Amino acid sequence: MSELIEGAVSSRPDPVGGPTVVIVIGAEALHPDAVASVPDGAVVMAADSGLDHARAAGLTPTVLIGDLDSVSAEGLAWAEGNSSIERHPVDKDATDTELALRHAVGLDPSRIVLMSGGGDRIDHTLAALGALGEVVLTSVPVLEAWWGRQRVRVVQGPGRARVAVVPRSTVSLLALHGPCTGVSLAGTQWPLDHADLEPMSGLGVSNVAVDDMVEVSVTTGVVSLFWQVGS
Repeated sequence: MSELIEGAVSSRPDPVGGPTVVIVIGAEALHPDAVASVPDGAVVMAADSGLDHARAAGLTPTVLIGDLDSVSAEGLAWAEGNSSIERHPVDKDATDTELALRHAVGLDPSRIVLMSGGGDRIDHTLAALGALGEVVLTSVPVLEAWWGRQRVRVVQGPGRARVAVVPRSTVSLLALHGPCTGVSLAGTQWPLDHADLEPMSGLGVSNVAVDDMVEVSVTTGVVSLFWQVGS
């Protein structure tokens, strides 16, 4: 069972090992706090219209992936001269986000960050966060989503993670990908000790950090820790 510490500090270096891969997806403009937290030397990828949001935020994707049905004509023209393009048919069985994540795994990363400005499509949000629980990602030590000012740390069992948070801030723990066993949560007002979590159970919602570090572990299943940074 590995142990990794993640926080929200700007210009963080990559963890030991492979690169950090940041995958920008569509919906809304990226939050400045998230953009400022992209580590130096990170590999930036875009899923379809995520390219437009990445470029608008000053990020330069090296890879564009998807069916390219929503990226702007100007963005696609830029990509054709400045990045590699992995085009997929519109009639496909995987989302652009899933395709981008599978491509990222091939880079042997130490960390994958799925970045979005947010959006009002709940189905897209759930599908994107759900993709971080794919078995193919078990080799990646750190799996995160940055959704506006929200942060999500996905832990696949058996695994453990420690996350830097603001004391007295709200943190939530959810089993988004199915039932989990052996779930422990420390550093919060209401800790858990080897609990079982049912899918989408409210047991771990709206907890409170009592220190500047929260630790979560899970024996089987996939748990997601939510917290917020910036202002």
